[in-house]
Amino acid sequence: MAHTRFAPDRGLTNRMVLTMFLLGLLYVVFVGVLVALGVQAVVVLLIAGAMLLVQYFMSDRIALFAMHGRVVGPQEAPELHGVIDRLCAMADMPKPRVAIADSDVPNAFATGRNQKNAVVCATTGLLRRLDRAELEGVLAHEMSHVAHRDVAVMTIASFLGIVAGLMTRVALYSGLGGRRDNQNGPPIGLIVMLVSVLVYAVSFLLTRALSRYRELAADRAGALLTQRPSALASALVKVSGDMARIPTRDLREAEPFNAFFFVPALAGRAGASLASLLATHPPLDRRLEQLRRISGQLGQGG
Repeated sequence: MAHTRFAPDRGLTNRMVLTMFLLGLLYVVFVGVLVALGVQAVVVLLIAGAMLLVQYFMSDRIALFAMHGRVVGPQEAPELHGVIDRLCAMADMPKPRVAIADSDVPNAFATGRNQKNAVVCATTGLLRRLDRAELEGVLAHEMSHVAHRDVAVMTIASFLGIVAGLMTRVALYSGLGGRRDNQNGPPIGLIVMLVSVLVYAVSFLLTRALSRYRELAADRAGALLTQRPSALASALVKVSGDMARIPTRDLREAEPFNAFFFVPALAGRAGASLASLLATHPPLDRRLEQLRRISGQLGQGG
């Protein structure tokens, strides 16, 4: 992590390193299987690599474009800039670009590969609903993602899933499914598709587990920086409760960005155990319980 006053999180660092190691190992095995099957995977790897580079270097622009966000100056959004300026001074980190997304979905996100290329965006729905202390807690949470560089790590971690997804499509649509080594041999395309699906599933679960932990880490770092975990807890309760009042159509439009949001636009509807494995964020109760513990450690009442 680059030097800031955000509390270092060895648990997050260790999990990011372990996840990247496991994904790298899975990638080596996956490529080895493709080579053993005689599949020409070079084109797929080049395409996936190009997609990764675009996503890595342009993640801030892509996210702002998709969320209809725009960078705003201090004169246009003085309160928002004031909160960011205060947090940057407290955290001893460069000021990110500040953006607003015109959406009633109360949320915020941070993206960018490093502190120099970061952007922090809040929706108009969030700005309208939160008081200054609550907004400061949410933005501290988002800026901790930048400080810990976990946005960049999550982008790189998605590479293997992109490769596996592309290989599945190649097997389905290129006629590879009927190819055999010999007349009685198994169809290579079917094997490739099954291996790709398995690799995608494993990489998906690993990145989702890391995503859930990084949200807890951001809550913890943001609360410790502001010394007001109760304000962040209040924002969590308020935003989560107001999500139920947002039209489902608007939530579905925002759902693809759940992994970047402060609170997911749409939570999983499946059973509790399955939903917890697929979720990008930990349950609200777990986040609030962690903030209560931090309040106790800081000697606060709420």
